[in-house]
Amino acid sequence: MEGFSESALRALAGPRSFERGRGYLDAVSGVEVGDGWVTASVHGTERYEVELTLDGPGGLSGHCDCPYGMEGNFCKHLVALGLTVLAEWESLPRQRKAARDRAQDLDGWLSGLSKDALLILVREQIAEDRQLRRRLELQAASARGDLATVRARIRELLDVSPFAQYGYVAYADARAYADQAEQAVSAIGALTGPGRAEDAIPLAREAMKLLADAVENVDDSDGWLGQVGADLAHVHLEACRAARPDLEELARWLVGHALGDADDGLTDIDPLDYEEILGEDGMAVLWKLAVEAWRGNRGGWAEKYLMERLAKAGGDVDAVIAVHAADLSPNGHTHLVIAHELDTARRPDEALRWAERGIQETRDLAAVDTAVVDYLCDRYTQADRLLDAVALRRDHFRARRTLLPYQQLRAAAWAADCWPGEREEALILLRADAGQRRQPWCSGRVLIDALLDDKDLDAAWQAATDIGADDHQWLTLADQARPTRPADALRVYHRLAEALTKETGNAIYEQLAGLLLSIRDCHHRLDTRDEFTTYLTALRAGQKRKRNLMRLLDQHGL
Repeated sequence: MEGFSESALRALAGPRSFERGRGYLDAVSGVEVGDGWVTASVHGTERYEVELTLDGPGGLSGHCDCPYGMEGNFCKHLVALGLTVLAEWESLPRQRKAARDRAQDLDGWLSGLSKDALLILVREQIAEDRQLRRRLELQAASARGDLATVRARIRELLDVSPFAQYGYVAYADARAYADQAEQAVSAIGALTGPGRAEDAIPLAREAMKLLADAVENVDDSDGWLGQVGADLAHVHLEACRAARPDLEELARWLVGHALGDADDGLTDIDPLDYEEILGEDGMAVLWKLAVEAWRGNRGGWAEKYLMERLAKAGGDVDAVIAVHAADLSPNGHTHLVIAHELDTARRPDEALRWAERGIQETRDLAAVDTAVVDYLCDRYTQADRLLDAVALRRDHFRARRTLLPYQQLRAAAWAADCWPGEREEALILLRADAGQRRQPWCSGRVLIDALLDDKDLDAAWQAATDIGADDHQWLTLADQARPTRPADALRVYHRLAEALTKETGNAIYEQLAGLLLSIRDCHHRLDTRDEFTTYLTALRAGQKRKRNLMRLLDQHGL
């Protein structure tokens, strides 16, 4: 019971639900303490059943059947029960011991009953509990191999109708439906034990289809049906292991399932899990069927994935490459995937050729997958082909004239000791773009960003003056120029600050305060502190209604 405290309840519920839970202490009734759990009824809008797990795998947790609790929340009713338990904390160990004793007594009593007495007891429970009766009927049908009854009961268990309002199972009822669906999975699995595994296989496949249909009408936000599907896949695998079905039929079904032919995609089945069952002959059939499917639809995602998966599992790199090569993307990405596969197979020369094909076969270098360019430049650099790396970076920059290709060209050219000449040509292009402005990236913005990135402040300032710049660039220019050109920087700061005084909002006020600090620094450098005092006084007078701004300026000593 470590970690069970008021602070733990508050952390689970949140402050609001915790405080509301305090008001429900008098509504808690019928508290029952078990070994590690406590249950009770809490009377709210309706009577809700509440259960706290005191020391489960995840620590303190709880469940309530109120609408808020059914959404997975730790509600006020759980808080009320938790506070009630804490109020009687000293007696809790004694109550838990009493619960264990009762459980042992019950087990001892049941063990001592005769078969006839047990049957009477079970029959009484069956008469009172419809769900128990249905579960036992299903188990009995499975045990005697009554497939017609088992199939009918499985269809009933997977039917969403009893849980659906207006044809849809809401989140609050999804767990209950999933629990019922698990009963169907258990019944199919039970057939494997008594030697009826060959019957379990078709039942499992039918259940997969029913489950796939059901999930379309269930809010499975918590993934309960996904777990049912995984359990169903395991049951099918175990049934196949036990029954040893016809290999060709199994291979054909596995391929159909992988390609979505059976429309039961909720059940994720990996054909390679059946490799031991299929053996060499069955895997050959599986491969043949996969190849036929892929050749019939080379662009199909499922066909490509299945072929790639089987080829990789068999270590057939050439088959993997053939799958990718049959559907090459126009931007070179698939060429790079092939290159990586060849690198893994330690065939670097072929890998390089495929990557180079990716560049050559890309119609528009501006749209190329930049990872292909990066891969090739890395390979060229490793091979001391520095000029080849520069040439590729140059071509990429010319096709897509943005800051990043410019930076990459600079890095490659520095390594090859040819940056001055490359820079001059690159800046000529950017200046031409700034004059023409034909494309979104063909503007003065890239030129100014490039000059700033080169730490060429004077050229960047001149370009901004000649062709214009956006506010962010002017702010960067002013920040960098302030130590040496405070008067120029001051004019920029004043213009930007004037625009911000017409806006509101805390984020705006933060920006304005930052600009005022920069303006003050410029006046200090220019030895015009009195001018700043006059400017700030006028600004505060004009903005005095903005209380948050005034408070922020005070905090910054402005």
